[in-house]
Amino acid sequence: MRRVVVTGMGMITTLGCGVKDNWKNLISNTSGIKLIDSFKTDDLPSKVGGTISDDIINNNFSDKDKRKMDKFILYSLIATEEAVKDSGWIINNDYKASRSGVIIGSGIGGLSTIYDNSILLEKSGPRKISPFFIPSSLINLASGQVSIKYNFKGPNHSTVTACASGAHAIGDSFRLIQLDKADVMVAGGAEAAICRLGMAGFCSLRALSTKFNDSPKDASRPFDKDRDGFVMGDGSGILILEEYEHAKKRNANIMAEIIGYGSSGDAHHITSPPEDGNGAERCVLSALNDAKKNSEDINYINAHGTSTPVGDKIEIESIKKIFLKNLDKIKMSSTKSSIGHLLGASGSVESIYSILSIKNGKLPPTLNLISPISEAEGLDLIPLESIEHKVDCVLSNSFGFGGTNASLIFKSI
Repeated sequence: MRRVVVTGMGMITTLGCGVKDNWKNLISNTSGIKLIDSFKTDDLPSKVGGTISDDIINNNFSDKDKRKMDKFILYSLIATEEAVKDSGWIINNDYKASRSGVIIGSGIGGLSTIYDNSILLEKSGPRKISPFFIPSSLINLASGQVSIKYNFKGPNHSTVTACASGAHAIGDSFRLIQLDKADVMVAGGAEAAICRLGMAGFCSLRALSTKFNDSPKDASRPFDKDRDGFVMGDGSGILILEEYEHAKKRNANIMAEIIGYGSSGDAHHITSPPEDGNGAERCVLSALNDAKKNSEDINYINAHGTSTPVGDKIEIESIKKIFLKNLDKIKMSSTKSSIGHLLGASGSVESIYSILSIKNGKLPPTLNLISPISEAEGLDLIPLESIEHKVDCVLSNSFGFGGTNASLIFKSI
């Protein structure tokens, strides 16, 4: 199998636009969670989120672009621009174009565009619906718009696996390069589901935090006894994956190597994992086997850690089963405590944070972890503040509705 490395990264979250600002704020123990003020929330049980200022969109795109593309696509274009520039990959002939592909996933896609147009249809009739409504809403149009902009003519599709979408996009891109179907892949996820419809839907599921509307920064608290649901976040994370020898030949800046990818299905429930966590456990073990690594080789785990009462407990139980031999040495944290849950973009954003942990020898904290749940005993969840810690090998987990799971393993190079 061909080796696959990371040669570029780009991102936008509530912590900032760009990898540098994101990392600076993350390891400074900053929360980007705030009170939502872009739409009416007085009748919603949850009023907080990891939102992104419209100024970023307005400063990067024309009014015409904004009419043609939902925010999740615009976020993916912002993150991709940074990642492509970071990688230095330039397509200047048909062969390079045909060997460069795109997989950008999303859990929900253009939800706000669908919501706005459904209201417009009832209010003003079908003649007022934009011809760009459908292509601005479709999930695969994030990949489509990126491929068009950069002339990437290789594999082009999208993963739609709820909160595992971004991680599966990276894993599937990894496989395509391993199997010699591409040399370079743009891979990641994008999401912009913070709108009235999205918030109302997750509130109806009783999935969102509702106890901290008066103190938004306290709302996302993975593994804490006072957690009461997750906090939604918007944004995008994009990685440039490249075949190792291809990257070396052009003297690319290699940031890390991706060595393992595991996936599994719970076959249990539409929103809840099985109590024994066997789906997550099998997924992690699959990634370790793929990477030819033992649990003792992992230095840090970027947890799925959404801050839900059920999910956090089950995830810890599955991790403790696998890492029993080195539980006192493993470090694990949830960066969702800082940025919220980016749904289909979470796995890609968290992969970038994981790689930055390898590069910088620092681990991000689990914010608001004041009273850890009893299941967490014996496990260092990096409460409240980031720490310095040498990292060689990182595991990043993503689990989604429908019982879909993805695990990725990155190592230093």
